[in-house]
Amino acid sequence: MIVALIVVTTIVVFVVVDIVLRLLLKRMSEARMKKEREQALNIGLKLDVSEEAQTLTRVELDNPKARILAVDDEKIILDSLRKILVFAGYSIDTVEKGAEALGLIRKNDYDFVFTDLKMPDMDGVEVTKAVKHLRPDIDVIVITGYASIETAVETVKFGATDYVQKPFTEDELLEFVKTALIKRQDNLEKQMRHKIRLIKPGTSESKSKFELNVPAGVFVSKQHAWAKIELNGTVRVGPDDLIRKIFEEIDHVGLPETGQTIGEGETLFSINYADFSLKIPSPLSGKVTSVNTEHAEHPEWLAIKPFELSWMCGIEPSNLSRELPNLRIGRDSVDWYQKEIDRFHELSNKFPESTRQYKSSEAGEGEENGNADYLKLLAEFSEPFLQVEDSD
Repeated sequence: MIVALIVVTTIVVFVVVDIVLRLLLKRMSEARMKKEREQALNIGLKLDVSEEAQTLTRVELDNPKARILAVDDEKIILDSLRKILVFAGYSIDTVEKGAEALGLIRKNDYDFVFTDLKMPDMDGVEVTKAVKHLRPDIDVIVITGYASIETAVETVKFGATDYVQKPFTEDELLEFVKTALIKRQDNLEKQMRHKIRLIKPGTSESKSKFELNVPAGVFVSKQHAWAKIELNGTVRVGPDDLIRKIFEEIDHVGLPETGQTIGEGETLFSINYADFSLKIPSPLSGKVTSVNTEHAEHPEWLAIKPFELSWMCGIEPSNLSRELPNLRIGRDSVDWYQKEIDRFHELSNKFPESTRQYKSSEAGEGEENGNADYLKLLAEFSEPFLQVEDSD
């Protein structure tokens, strides 16, 4: 009894000490980071960069979350932006004139330009138009007062990403910038061209959402199902890597019954995402000999499992010699995948507000449009090759 008590006490003490040490290390790290950013801010305020722009003040951090250029004719606003954003981990340049801002974007790379709407000589509308003309890769955020909301909304037509209303609190500004950064990163991801990765023996799969795994020796149907012939003559079938990466958050999968007879082109299994069900046709005819019940219990694993473990079922083919030539393999499949990826990106441009975070029961009013757009994107992409139905 005493020995057990000593063991329990030792474990409790160890856990408590571990928690305390972690908290201390976290606070020390935060204090060190705060001190470094204070030093960067002080250096920036003293730095002479007038050769680039007369009113320029620059604060640069190592590994910033983003680089921001802010233009406002009110110094108090610029002082506030610098202090808030630098301590939050952003590098920032500030100027008081729109013309100076345009000179800087020609020489430097920024993620965002924050521009006041009401300024002498060159106002925020003109800055927005000029930035999007010179550097369409930079996101423009308009700073506006309540009386100018309608004009700020108008700037979106000229390429502004969003607007922030002043006066704002520190928390409001940081939350706004955080959201803007997430949107920017998501848009950049959509614009990236995927790489097709032909996986050969000894080559590991890529987990990147921008690299598509196409294992050598595996057949692929135009309905985006893969088929691998096993040594015993059966064929394992599953969704290809493109489908798995488009449907990152899988809510439910539907599997066939063991012993069920399936014809080529008939529904073999389904993937359910939010309120949508995609019924994927079988690439071959035959009898179902096995099913991967793991996916029924843990559908979320499907998107993260290695390629071969994403199999849905095994089929004993009944007409393999006739149906196999209809499938793609090797280099032929790589060329076809590139066309499919390009088609997906073209459709993505039609739905710029689409998002993968769709949950019909949780989405707020502002999110619902983007969520609905993503479902439309899935439907249009899937229409040529899948039987798409509303699960309701």
